[in-house]
Formats: sequence, structure tokens, C-alpha cells
Amino acid sequence: MTKKYRNGEIWEFEREMSGRTGGGGGGGGVGGVILGIDGGTTSTICVCVPLLPLQQSLHLPDPLPLLARVEAGCSNHNSVGETAARETLEQVMAEALSRSGSDRSAVQAICLSVSGVNHPTDQQRILNWLRDMFPSHVKLYVRNDAAAALASGTMGRLSGCVLIAGTGSIAFGFTDDGREARAAGAGPILGDWGSGYGISAQALTAIIRAHDGRGPQTKLTNSILQTLGLSSADELIGWTYADSSWARIAALVPAVVSCAESGDEVANNILQDAVKELALSVNAVVQRLGLSGSDGKGSFPLVMVGGVIEGNKGWGIAQEVINCISKDYPGVVPIWPKVEPAIGAALLAWNFLKDSHQE
Repeated sequence: MTKKYRNGEIWEFEREMSGRTGGGGGGGGVGGVILGIDGGTTSTICVCVPLLPLQQSLHLPDPLPLLARVEAGCSNHNSVGETAARETLEQVMAEALSRSGSDRSAVQAICLSVSGVNHPTDQQRILNWLRDMFPSHVKLYVRNDAAAALASGTMGRLSGCVLIAGTGSIAFGFTDDGREARAAGAGPILGDWGSGYGISAQALTAIIRAHDGRGPQTKLTNSILQTLGLSSADELIGWTYADSSWARIAALVPAVVSCAESGDEVANNILQDAVKELALSVNAVVQRLGLSGSDGKGSFPLVMVGGVIEGNKGWGIAQEVINCISKDYPGVVPIWPKVEPAIGAALLAWNFLKDSHQE
């Protein structure tokens, strides 16, 4: 009996492909493939890569062969709800397979690394979604988006710590023996103050405080009002509550950095607070997992990703965070990935699949 998919029209290309290949399926001439998905609060990216030989050593091709790459919107079910999150995930996977000339029968493994996976129940829910969409032979792996971010810097090895500072922020660590720990990443209401949202929210608050006399005057007022096309701080209240989505607020970070670079003390203090929060998150993970060894001086990789870290090189948020961490853990080895987290997810899927064949 053929399964009925809720978004069956998304997979219509498979019927056309089957007709062209005489009903044989298998991806229209493409061999086995792997899907890697990085799902965040702002965007979702799916890559389709060819299945590498499972006997292959750690010396992977550089760059990794890429058959297709697709980008869509948010897939965090906490932000957009389960229905929208599932539809986004199904959309990017179907489009990636279509562009690569593959179909679901060609897929050997999928690693979906998505924000909002904070508990085994979240993990199981998404596994159930995937199992409804794909044949039984496909190996499925669901992790928090921090796993793909780490793997993008370690080429698929889940060992060390990753710091993500984008719209949200989180520090996540993994050990070789399978232990893991996280700090922050609970969203803006629960205190991701080192995130893009946290930085921008503090800037907006500083403008209101300056406007009504509770805080010092700041260049942030003119800069952000000009950025938003507003004429007064009073209008900022309506703008903020008209749509308080995290990404919309976080998009104001460049204005905060620009003001700090021009010498504004309020903006500078906001960024310094963000640095302390981000470093504190990493330190908490390193301590809980003992990543730096018994003496606290051992080396460990720290993968750094996210718009707050990757941009803003003038003020130097990333380097300030490293300087702060190294005071307590001098063995920290910062890594700026050469590939995006979605590729990291694909590498994780390949490693998981290889491990399952060796068991």
C-alpha cells in the first residue's frame, strides 16, 4: 500500500522521474545520497551530497561534493508551530532531492540538526515526521542545531564545544564518550542575552530609557531610528510590538556595533555585556564536561558560528569572547568553520551511518 503524504504534491517530481527511468526509481542515475539539514530560527538549509564510501578514512574530499543546496524559512517548532516547521523541512528536502536528480529511494541517511530540539520528546516527534516521509531503509538522526554547527568545524566529529551567537545563542559541548551539556539557548524570554536578539533588545531599551530620562543619552537613538525610518523614540514602541519576531529585532545588531565603534559608551557596554554572557555560557559547558582536563589547562576545540560572531570584525566580538574564555581556560582553540552547518549535518549523517555499519 502506498503511503499518503500530507504534502504529497511536494514529491510530485518523483512520479515524473519514475516515468523517465521506466519506474525504476533510484534517483535518475544518481547513486546513494545523504541529506544534511541545518534548521534555525531565521532560516533552514538542506544540502544533498553523494554517499561517500563507508570505508573512507577521515581524509574527506575538500571541498565535499555538493549535489544541491536549498534554503527556506524558520523550522523551529517553538517559533512557528509544528505544522509550519514540518512543512518547511519537507519542502527543503524535496527540493534538494529534485535538484540533485534523486528521489527518496536514493537517500541512505539524514541528519536533521534543528533549533528547538531541547528534549527527547522533541527529538522523537521529528523522527516520527521523518519516518512518515522516507522509506524504512533510511537512517535518521535528529539533533539540536548546535551539533551541526560543531561538526562544521570538526569535520563531522562530535567532540569539543560550539558557541552559536546569531538571532539566539547557545553553547553546546560533547565528549568522545558521548556525554553532552549545554548552556543558554532557552530563547530571549529566558535569557539568551549574548544573542543578536539580546543585544538589540538592550539597545532598544536604552533608547527608551534615554528618551524618558532614566538613562544616559546615546548615539543608538539616532542610528536605530534612522535605520527603521522612524522620527521619534515614541514611534519605536509601536514598531517593536507590531511584530516582535526574534529575527526582526536581532537585525539591529549592526547599528549597535557601529555606535560602539564610534565611541558610544552605552552601545559599548551592551556589547561588553554580550561578550561576558557568551563567555560564561562556554565556561559553564567546559566545566561541566571537563573539556579542559583535570587541571583546567588542556586544549579543546571551540567552534565559533553565527552572525554576531562571524560579522562585526571591527569591534571584534569574537576575539573579545576568546580573550574572556582564555582567562579561565588557556587551552581553548578557536575554530572558524570553512563549511556551513548544513554540511556539518551531512558529515554527521555520514559518520553515524558508517558507525552503524561497523556495529
